Amino acid sequence: MRGINKINNILEMPKEIYTNQPKITTIGFNELYIENYKGILEYEENYIKIETYIGNVNISGLNLKLDKMTEDSIKIFGKIDSLSIERGTE
Repeated sequence: MRGINKINNILEMPKEIYTNQPKITTIGFNELYIENYKGILEYEENYIKIETYIGNVNISGLNLKLDKMTEDSIKIFGKIDSLSIERGTE
Protein backbone atom coordinates (compact mmCIF):
# COMPACT_ATOMS: atom_id res chain seq x y z
CA MET A 1 0.00 0.00 0.00
CA ARG A 2 2.89 2.32 0.73
CA GLY A 3 4.11 2.17 -2.89
CA ILE A 4 0.62 2.96 -4.18
CA ASN A 5 0.41 6.04 -1.93
CA LYS A 6 3.78 7.23 -3.19
CA ILE A 7 2.68 6.90 -6.83
CA ASN A 8 -0.63 8.65 -6.10
CA ASN A 9 1.21 11.52 -4.38
CA ILE A 10 3.51 11.92 -7.38
CA LEU A 11 0.52 11.93 -9.75
CA GLU A 12 -1.34 14.27 -7.35
CA MET A 13 -4.47 12.11 -7.44
CA PRO A 14 -7.27 13.07 -5.01
CA LYS A 15 -7.63 10.67 -2.07
CA GLU A 16 -11.26 9.86 -2.92
CA ILE A 17 -10.08 8.30 -6.19
CA TYR A 18 -7.86 5.63 -4.62
CA THR A 19 -9.52 5.21 -1.19
CA ASN A 20 -13.06 4.72 0.05
CA GLN A 21 -13.14 8.11 1.78
CA PRO A 22 -16.31 10.00 0.88
CA LYS A 23 -16.25 13.34 -0.85
CA ILE A 24 -19.15 15.60 0.14
CA THR A 25 -19.91 18.66 -1.97
CA THR A 26 -22.63 21.19 -1.28
CA ILE A 27 -23.94 23.80 -3.67
CA GLY A 28 -25.73 26.43 -1.63
CA PHE A 29 -28.49 25.00 0.53
CA ASN A 30 -30.21 23.15 -2.32
CA GLU A 31 -27.82 20.47 -3.63
CA LEU A 32 -25.55 17.90 -2.03
CA TYR A 33 -23.30 15.37 -3.76
CA ILE A 34 -21.77 12.39 -1.98
CA GLU A 35 -19.14 10.27 -3.68
CA ASN A 36 -17.99 6.88 -2.31
CA TYR A 37 -21.17 6.04 -0.42
CA LYS A 38 -22.22 2.52 0.59
CA GLY A 39 -25.98 2.80 0.91
CA ILE A 40 -29.10 4.64 1.97
CA LEU A 41 -30.07 3.88 5.58
CA GLU A 42 -33.10 6.18 5.87
CA TYR A 43 -35.05 8.17 3.34
CA GLU A 44 -37.88 10.53 4.21
CA GLU A 45 -38.97 13.88 2.81
CA ASN A 46 -37.38 15.69 5.77
CA TYR A 47 -34.42 13.41 6.60
CA ILE A 48 -31.94 11.26 4.70
CA LYS A 49 -29.21 9.10 6.25
CA ILE A 50 -26.43 7.89 3.94
CA GLU A 51 -23.87 5.24 4.93
CA THR A 52 -20.28 5.78 3.82
CA TYR A 53 -17.15 3.72 4.41
CA ILE A 54 -16.10 5.92 7.35
CA GLY A 55 -19.47 6.76 8.96
CA ASN A 56 -22.92 8.17 8.24
CA VAL A 57 -24.02 11.44 6.69
CA ASN A 58 -27.28 12.90 8.05
CA ILE A 59 -29.19 15.46 6.00
CA SER A 60 -32.22 17.34 7.36
CA GLY A 61 -34.43 19.72 5.43
CA LEU A 62 -37.63 20.07 3.42
CA ASN A 63 -38.70 18.30 0.22
CA LEU A 64 -35.48 16.27 0.09
CA LYS A 65 -35.17 14.02 -2.95
CA LEU A 66 -32.58 11.57 -4.26
CA ASP A 67 -31.38 12.23 -7.78
CA LYS A 68 -28.70 10.90 -10.12
CA MET A 69 -27.72 7.82 -8.14
CA THR A 70 -24.86 5.67 -9.42
CA GLU A 71 -23.03 2.78 -7.84
CA ASP A 72 -20.75 5.12 -5.88
CA SER A 73 -22.23 8.63 -6.01
CA ILE A 74 -25.54 10.24 -5.18
CA LYS A 75 -27.10 13.68 -5.55
CA ILE A 76 -29.64 15.01 -3.06
CA PHE A 77 -31.64 18.14 -3.64
CA GLY A 78 -34.27 20.11 -1.75
CA LYS A 79 -34.10 22.72 0.99
CA ILE A 80 -31.16 21.52 3.09
CA ASP A 81 -31.28 22.86 6.64
CA SER A 82 -28.48 20.86 8.26
CA LEU A 83 -25.78 18.33 7.52
CA SER A 84 -23.96 16.22 10.11
CA ILE A 85 -21.41 13.45 9.91
CA GLU A 86 -21.19 10.55 12.38
CA ARG A 87 -17.79 8.92 12.61
CA GLY A 88 -17.92 5.14 12.14
CA THR A 89 -16.25 2.52 14.31
CA GLU A 90 -13.21 1.95 12.07
